This record gives sequence, structure tokens and C-alpha cells, in this order.
Amino acid sequence: MKSTSLFIAALIVVGAVVTAVGKEEPTKAGLAVVPVKGSEVFKVIYKGETAGRVKLNLYDAKGTIIFSESINAGEGFIRPLNFTGLQAGEYTVELVDASGKKVEKINYVTKKLASVVRVSRLANEDGKYLLAIANPAGEQISVKIYNENNLIHTESKVINGDFAQVYALKNVTGSVTFEVSDLAGNTKVIRY
Repeated sequence: MKSTSLFIAALIVVGAVVTAVGKEEPTKAGLAVVPVKGSEVFKVIYKGETAGRVKLNLYDAKGTIIFSESINAGEGFIRPLNFTGLQAGEYTVELVDASGKKVEKINYVTKKLASVVRVSRLANEDGKYLLAIANPAGEQISVKIYNENNLIHTESKVINGDFAQVYALKNVTGSVTFEVSDLAGNTKVIRY
């Protein structure tokens, strides 16, 4: 009986030591901002030391605050930030919690409109041009057509998916320039 009691006592001591050694130190508060592949969204990932309110601020390159939000964070959160419509450049994400400020800089690059716009002169069709835009998501575009330095046509369209249109410019003499732009300020210029 005595040996069984000693054995149980030894197991309890070993269990207590293993439990004490296995405990992790509390994690420090942290901030990470990661891009979501194939989109204009960044995920703000926050881990706090304690539960509480966190102030999330987004600044542009000039230091102007462009977004601010107060979040009841618990021990942490993941918050998406959508940069669609913002200018390309450097932005600063700032989190302020009970333990102080955490800052991370990110470089936002817009999707390039230039890689998805094509203008072709139609063969055997005098003065006809085909504008084609490969666009999987809905987007507003502006189309301007110039003859030399004069604006001869302008229009805005919201396109959902791929888009194509033929422009008949029979009475236009000289060179023709197409200027296609989106709301983010991306522009593609094609001259004939």
C-alpha cells in the first residue's frame, strides 16, 4: 500500500512539472497586413495582449487619414480593407490599443487596365475600330476618341464581364487616338 501511495505521489509531481513546463508565455500583441491574392483587398490581422477596444487607422502617403474604425477586439481579429478605387502608392496601417501603437506600411499596386484593353482597326472596313476589354468584374470605364488633338467622342459605361464595341469613324481624317480609363485612374492610350 505504501509503494502504491508513493507511486501515485510521484505521478502527481511529474504531472505538475510537465504541466508547469508546458505552459506558454502569453503572446505579445502583434499586427500583420497581408494582401489577398488576385484582389485589391488586404487583411489586417491583429493579436492583442488583452481584450479591449482597438482603433484602426489607415493613412495615405501624405499622412492624411483616409479610414478610421474603432473595434471591440476581444483577443484579436482579422479585418479586410478594400483598396478598390484608391490611388496606387504607400499606405500606413496603424492600430492603437491599450499597450500602444503598432504600425505597418504597405505598398498598394492597382490592377493594370493597360493589360486588358485592345483596339484593332478592322480589315476591309474603312474607318471601323474594335475596342475589346477583358474584364471579369464589373467596372466603370471612360472612352475618349481623339482626331489629332480634338476630342471627337466621349462616353462612360459600366461593364460587367468582357466587353467589345465597334466604332465607325469613316469621316475622321488623320490619326485616331483611343483613351480608355477606369475609376482608379488607370489609363490606356492607343494611337492609329
